Amino acid sequence: MVEILVVDDRADIRLSLVVLLEQHGYSVREADSPQQAQVLLKEHDIALILLDMNFNLDTTSGDEGLQFLNWMQQSNIALPVIAMTAWSNVDLVVQAMRLGATDFIDKPWKNRQLLNAIKQQLSLQILSKENAGFKQQRDDKQQHQYQWQSSCMLQLFDELETVAATNANILLTGENGTGKSDLALWIHNHSEQRDAPMVSVNMGAISTNLFESEMFGHIKGAFTDAKANRLGRFELAENSTLFLDEIANTPIEQQAKILRVLESGEYEVLGSSKTKFAKCRIISATNAEFSVLIQQEKFREDLYYRLNTIELRVPSLKERNIDIVPLSRYYIANFCQKYKKPHCELSTSAENALVGYHWPGNLRELSHLIERAVLLNKTGVIDDTELRLTASAPSIDLPLMTLKEAEISLINKALSQTDGNIPKAAVLIGLTKSSMYRRIEKYGLN
Repeated sequence: MVEILVVDDRADIRLSLVVLLEQHGYSVREADSPQQAQVLLKEHDIALILLDMNFNLDTTSGDEGLQFLNWMQQSNIALPVIAMTAWSNVDLVVQAMRLGATDFIDKPWKNRQLLNAIKQQLSLQILSKENAGFKQQRDDKQQHQYQWQSSCMLQLFDELETVAATNANILLTGENGTGKSDLALWIHNHSEQRDAPMVSVNMGAISTNLFESEMFGHIKGAFTDAKANRLGRFELAENSTLFLDEIANTPIEQQAKILRVLESGEYEVLGSSKTKFAKCRIISATNAEFSVLIQQEKFREDLYYRLNTIELRVPSLKERNIDIVPLSRYYIANFCQKYKKPHCELSTSAENALVGYHWPGNLRELSHLIERAVLLNKTGVIDDTELRLTASAPSIDLPLMTLKEAEISLINKALSQTDGNIPKAAVLIGLTKSSMYRRIEKYGLN
């Protein structure tokens, strides 16, 4: 039950407030002086304070109430305080607000006004705590993110850092499972909108008949099942970021509606004729080839150009080969902590298997594979047999060339994928480290 502290030197006033508040489901504690209130605040979990501003010193200055508010501020006690006095003036109200009072009520109070003020302040307190929790989770997650080592990812993050703080629309492309959603959140958390939560929507999961309601909202009675007003995604993302995942799956007949918002910022809530204006940053993502979709008339070219003010391709996991083993260890640590399992290590054979695999599912596949291995492991060492990497690599039609040319091509490709790390490149193409060095010397490769 929510506990309210009433601080007033008059017993009849305290009694009136106790009766009123308990009738409306609140628990009440009483203090006849600021000094007693200080003691009760240390002993009980108080949610809100009703504070009289005048006590023994005089009946008009409010100095004692101001001193109590100053004590709360110095003690880092962040609680909603509704100040109350029969002798209010503008200067007193301003001073009280500066010292942390959240509302001011004149005596004699009106019950409805007071109850509404209490309800409002408690709601704001809950929102403030939720927002603080959101920021803490965001900061904790940022501190414990994996640090990429491959040159392709370092280059990508260098570009992301350049554009994150702007309001430019960003289009992320790349294969399924490469972490586009995580990168969208990273961009948001490094933008000017980071204090508000990012709003995400899977564009391919919205049915055609609910598209406008989902994106723009609706008012009560707009259609048969519209039993209450509903906020759309553009309004939910006001002063924040709207992430349009799988943007290429947006039905062609709905694309013009998104285009209008991106061009003019204007939209209407379904069932209303009042025009609203979108105030959000757009990040979108897809694994599709827009050039093909545009040619097949499945995606509007003008919408594509509105989305891709900045277009960035997210590399596949195979292109980040140097990160596969350290990323696997990162996942192992996370899953061991999540499932309260003893720490696991990767055997050498497991590391070689991970590096040699072609990863069609990218980060998503690696994460699921490591999660399963951690859950089933009993020895503390994950072996290659526990990884169950049974899928074969896709067949590739190689152009006709000499064996020497093929060998040089493979060596160069392996070196490129491992950022020039010769031992890891040797593992990729099935050579020993010494054999790899001999071939590099033989062909004069750098």
